This record gives sequence, C-alpha cells and structure tokens, in this order.
Amino acid sequence: MGQKVSPIGFRTGITIGWKSRWYAPKSNYGEFLVEDEKIRRFVDNRLNRQPPYAAISSVEIERTREEVKVILKTARPGLVIGPKGAEVDKLRSALEDLTNRRVNINIVEINNPDLDAQLIAEGISEQLKRRSSFRRLMKQRAEGAMQAGAKGVKVMVSGRLGGAEMSRSETTILGSIPLHTLEANVDYGFVPCVTTYGTIGVKVWVYRGMFGDAEPEPGKTGDRGMTRARRRRENVRSDGPGSGGPGGGGGPRGGRSQARRPRQAESPAPTESAEPKDQQQSQE
Repeated sequence: MGQKVSPIGFRTGITIGWKSRWYAPKSNYGEFLVEDEKIRRFVDNRLNRQPPYAAISSVEIERTREEVKVILKTARPGLVIGPKGAEVDKLRSALEDLTNRRVNINIVEINNPDLDAQLIAEGISEQLKRRSSFRRLMKQRAEGAMQAGAKGVKVMVSGRLGGAEMSRSETTILGSIPLHTLEANVDYGFVPCVTTYGTIGVKVWVYRGMFGDAEPEPGKTGDRGMTRARRRRENVRSDGPGSGGPGGGGGPRGGRSQARRPRQAESPAPTESAEPKDQQQSQE
C-alpha cells in the first residue's frame, strides 16, 4: 500500500521516449551514465540556480563516437543563446572541459511553459523563497495551467509551510489526473525549495490529454477547472428547488420533504339563470 511511481518513469519506453539515447559496451556504460548525470547537474546549477535563470525544463543527451549532443528545452531561449551566441559558446566550452569530449548544443523552445510541470514547480519554489502565501500561490499556478489548456493539475507542497514548527503537506487538485492510464499524457515535476527555515518539496502533475490528441488550446477548459464537489453543487442548483437532491427546496431531501397540499375541487362554471329568458318571452 502507498507505493507510488514517477509518471515519467512509468511511461518511459511506452509512450514517452528516453532522455538519454545512446548505446555503449559494458565497459563504458557506467562511465557514460555518470557523465550524463554530471552534465544535467552542471546545466541546472549554471542556468537555473543562478542568473540568467533560463527556465531549463529538461536536458536530453545523445551520443555518437565523435561527439555528445546536448538538447536543452527552455522557455527562454534568448537567455541561453546570449548576444550573438556568446553564452552558448561559453556553455559548450565548459561542457567540453567537464567531459573531455566534443559537445554540440541544440536549444528547443517550449511554446507553452504554463503546461510544463517542471517549470510550474520552479516558479512555485522561487515564490516560496520570497515568503509568498503558499495557498494562494498553489491556487494561482493551478488555475493558470487550466487556463492554458490543461485537463487536470495537482500541486503538492510539503515541509515547514509558512515557517511552522510542525511540517505538513498541502495539496491542490483541479480537474482529473489519470495516473494509471498509460495513454494519458501526464507531466511530472519536482523541485526542492531551500528556505531559511527548512527545505520544502514541491511536486506538480499536469494532465494534458491523451497521446495523439490535438494540443490543448488556451482558454478552452469548460468546467474542468471545477472540483467534483463544486461541479455537483452547480448541477444541483441548475436543477431547481424541486429536484429532490441535497440542494433542493424544503429540507434534507429537497422536494420530497414538502407537504403535499390536497387538491381543491374545482367549482363548476357559472350557468345563465333562466329568469331573464322568461322575462324576455313575456315581453314578446
């Protein structure tokens, strides 16, 4: 019970591709694996943890015999490239010194950063360091993702929230998150937020729809931003007081608790009296 798995690792090799794509003999496999982790940590520390804060979402690595190809997915490609490509050249030379191999860097722009779980978690982490209200922050980020076209968002923060003595977890859920469905495109991001009063973990799940579906359009979310309880209340209100549901009129059972009034007998329609007719005949 309580066994959880990362949505990225759960779908890797089935509906999501690998983030490291290369083949190596047994003698070099461990060396390349450690080298990939060093590259990812170096890029994260250089571009995400200090200026220019380039919002790097993921780092993909491909290898050939001659070179190492590093693919950076970022929401701010201009900050990574720099004026006339100066920043990219510095990064390439630093990675070559780190790996002692020839490095080629490709930069891919993220079109909709509000649907990227890692970038959402990064934004929440930066705001928590500035002592923002975590409840308002979680709600704003979740609603922003729903407005961008997501079908479901789940945000969880855990730690000494607000500087409290006892650590706890808070969760915000909008829409649906089908974690057990392999065909569902669920993105996952995790960022540890280091504050003066302790470390707060930030986890974000974003459900974008099924694989193969069209890209979600911003603003077209319908009632997906409602929780189940709120959607149920809205449906009961639209049914009216006589619906018989919890929100109907009268009492705990709505319309059923209203006393039925006995139907009154309808009075017969008034008939014309015969006296005026007799008078008319006598006059004639």
